[in-house]
Amino acid sequence: MNLNRDVFDVVVIGAGQAGLASGWQLQQQGLDFLILDEQNQPGGNWRHYYDSLQLFSPAAYSSLPGLAFPGKPGHYPVRDEVVHYLETYAELFQLPILQGIRVERVDQTISGFQLTTAHGQQFQAKAVIVASGAFSRPYIPEITGLDGFGGKLLHSADYRNPQGFRGERVVVVGAANSAVQIACDLANTASVTLATREAIRFAPQRLLGIDFHAWLKWTGLEKTRWLNDQSTPVLDNGIYKAALRANRFSQKPMFTRVTPTGVEWRNGNQESVDSLVFATGFRPNLPFLKGLPVVNEQGKVLQRDGSALRVPGLFFVGLPKQRNFASATLRGAGPDAAHILPPLQAYLRGLQHASTPMTPDRATRA
Repeated sequence: MNLNRDVFDVVVIGAGQAGLASGWQLQQQGLDFLILDEQNQPGGNWRHYYDSLQLFSPAAYSSLPGLAFPGKPGHYPVRDEVVHYLETYAELFQLPILQGIRVERVDQTISGFQLTTAHGQQFQAKAVIVASGAFSRPYIPEITGLDGFGGKLLHSADYRNPQGFRGERVVVVGAANSAVQIACDLANTASVTLATREAIRFAPQRLLGIDFHAWLKWTGLEKTRWLNDQSTPVLDNGIYKAALRANRFSQKPMFTRVTPTGVEWRNGNQESVDSLVFATGFRPNLPFLKGLPVVNEQGKVLQRDGSALRVPGLFFVGLPKQRNFASATLRGAGPDAAHILPPLQAYLRGLQHASTPMTPDRATRA
């Protein structure tokens, strides 16, 4: 990897699914680019998810551009298969990735951008693609008494397996796929209640023999922003709904407050709890952009279809609902990365035109 250059065309931040898809698209266009990633291996946060994680989309709908996900099209990959696929992807296409590099600041310069890392390294780029992912900043809602809870408190991002929870009383917070999957997983060793703000909506993973994601594609719903990770129904092949009906775990409306020893339910009853597990989603993690006008007071990223609204030359791939429901998924990363290419290339051409010195002939015509 040749780093002896003054300015890269593009620097990509992150080597998860969004960063790898962006790298592939840039490579196809022959652009001079570099991917910086804080992890020690490519693949983003996938290797840090819980052991029993299984995709709710089949292999046929879980690929990045240029490489089909291995296995039968209807197979639902597990976590380690996704990690291996992403590692293979980076190696197969020989994407220029620097691992173990955390970007701490991105500043605008005359020629584009300067990226400063935690180790003090600096990289110059004409354009920047932020592909740091949608799942690196766990979100836990503010709840009365939570700070004083004396038991174990963790987010689904920190959950790995039921070991360490044996015989415990556990409350899992959330109503989406991860919450139900973790509650079912924990029910093998613990007494589990799923606390939800709304009723769990189950949907068959396959309808008339066809996967849910195929229906989304055929109906065009996956190209809208109507759905998100916390509003979609729980895709079920029959296991999760049956486990709830069989009381392997229970469900209650969300508790009103947390006590030092547990929770207080809506009816005023207090219950002792050993552990609280929040499967309440994530928020974009963009501290390195704090010096740029990219996030409003409500925490919303100021972008349209992947292009920053107020910072020319800055682009995004992999944000939730960036363009549609699929944006933060494996299958959505490739199309979103392809979508930003025309404005990115137009921006680079504009820089080149602006920096081209005027010849005497051009000066005369001007």
